[in-house]
Amino acid sequence: MKLRTKVSQPIERLEILNCLVEDSSEDIGLDIVTGLTQPQKRLPSKYFYDAHGSWLFERICGLPEYYLTRAELTILKQAASEIMAFFSQDFGDLVELGSGSNRKIRILLDAANSLGLSRLRYVPVDISESALHEACEELLYLFQDLHIFGIIADFTRHLEVLPRGRKLITFLGSTIGNFPRGERIKFLNRVAGIMNPEDRFVLGLDMLKPIEIIEAAYNDSQGVTSEFNKNILRNINRSLNADFNLADFEHLAVFVKEKERIEMHLRAKCQTTARIADLDLSIACRPGETIHTEICKKFSRENANKDFHEAGLTATRWFSDPAGWFSLVMLRKAGVEIVGN
Repeated sequence: MKLRTKVSQPIERLEILNCLVEDSSEDIGLDIVTGLTQPQKRLPSKYFYDAHGSWLFERICGLPEYYLTRAELTILKQAASEIMAFFSQDFGDLVELGSGSNRKIRILLDAANSLGLSRLRYVPVDISESALHEACEELLYLFQDLHIFGIIADFTRHLEVLPRGRKLITFLGSTIGNFPRGERIKFLNRVAGIMNPEDRFVLGLDMLKPIEIIEAAYNDSQGVTSEFNKNILRNINRSLNADFNLADFEHLAVFVKEKERIEMHLRAKCQTTARIADLDLSIACRPGETIHTEICKKFSRENANKDFHEAGLTATRWFSDPAGWFSLVMLRKAGVEIVGN
């Protein structure tokens, strides 16, 4: 099926491409029916991120237990000049997949200021229209020479709309760990497929560390992660005219050692049934039954490099915080001669 898009009337220094112009309820409905009718009920983690979910995630990033954002910001501040040297060679696009708020990308844009922001165009990609517009408006105010081409899209489905010219693609945070391995390899391979020989891809990875530190990050004392987890049901209620009772579920996040990942679930506290009117579907959960909502893979360099090799990518540079808890990896397309970074 051909992708339908809509380009907003450009305003000064900003153009928006909306790849979600059609009613997306059919896609959501297929995901929900497929997931909730399996023996292990599951929901795609991308449905955490309506406007409220995006706000909750920003709160999570500031929690004392959530080491990931602090570690990544430390790395970005140290490595920004080296990363953004990509634009010292020629003009290009700075692409950010799952852009969200501007906290991280501002560090890179600050580093590029010495080169002149006229040497790049910022291309944020986000599934939340409201979050993308808000972020773009803030950046246009902060960086008077910056031009932005914003894309409202699901980056797991719409990579083909990314600019085809010279580009530095960033996928910050630890979102790549939310993909099961087969899907992760497939996604990374699709990124490799849209890269030119000179393009680079900066990927965030949450690294293996003591289990108690990992589990605490997903079971914060303020209960924000619990609310974020339940927001996936709130989003389905709103999007598909459903009546899940959020109070019937509790947040569960545990580290599965043999798979080296956190698994997040919503566990039914009692017998509960929800009606999803738009799908003409009823879902019943027994006491103790779970709905699997997210995985968060933790990496070693060895298993990450194995993934890169299978996906057709090669790491050219690793950046890590002093504790080695988080990494940013600079990648190129495999089989391409290294020039600069």
